[in-house]
Amino acid sequence: MSPVVRAHEPVDVQGLPAGLVSRGVAAVVDGLVLLGAVVVVELAFASVRYLLLGPPFSMPDPGPWITLGTGCAAAVAYLAGSWVTAGRTAGDQVMGLRVTNRSGARLSPGAAVARAVLWLVIPWGVLWIPASRRGASVQDLLVGSAVVHDWYGHSRTSAHGRHE
Repeated sequence: MSPVVRAHEPVDVQGLPAGLVSRGVAAVVDGLVLLGAVVVVELAFASVRYLLLGPPFSMPDPGPWITLGTGCAAAVAYLAGSWVTAGRTAGDQVMGLRVTNRSGARLSPGAAVARAVLWLVIPWGVLWIPASRRGASVQDLLVGSAVVHDWYGHSRTSAHGRHE
């Protein structure tokens, strides 16, 4: 009979670098959050237009360039704002992750905006995570950030060198 293999408990990975899969799932959740927010804003706009101008009810169609520009601006605002204020996005919260600088503190506003823009410009930079000794994506290397498992709301190292 083979021994039972236990899954890692959250305390076992607390403070360790997050991998490609957990970060990928968090990104999918964040994409769904952004998509939901865009749909709500468009429905609100269409509803106000209908109330002010009357029928017919129709969704706005601003064109591809305006849609792309506002979508990118919304994504940068959501990502950077989440990393600066809470240290995590909704997807990071679901997966128990936190985005920090290399010393474990929250990102500065400039670093958060730069990291968010890099995520939009070079999304394939996450493919560097398995090759990196510290589990860093290209975005993390360029900005000096880190993504760590943080189920308990803190990611600091104790005096014994073990993550709390």
